[in-house]
Amino acid sequence: MVEKKAVVRNSAGIHVRPSGVIIETINKSSAKISAEANGFRVELNSVMALLSLGLVQGDEVRIRVKGPGEEVLAKELVELFERHFDYPPRK
Repeated sequence: MVEKKAVVRNSAGIHVRPSGVIIETINKSSAKISAEANGFRVELNSVMALLSLGLVQGDEVRIRVKGPGEEVLAKELVELFERHFDYPPRK
């Protein structure tokens, strides 16, 4: 098992659109992945699970990955949690 920490950098936090990108990445792997923040821990198996953490800018997230390619996947997830997502505003 690999455990890494990330700090949410996105000014709007981890909302629906970034959550979709993160879960899409997770779904490409058979590894078991969980995240812990603000005293809550969830299995990262759906957008709703990730959204339930209510992550805002500056929150620290502990990511745990167990399974094939865990080191590479953990690093990729840290990069996603720390990314500044720049989505154009919806009209």
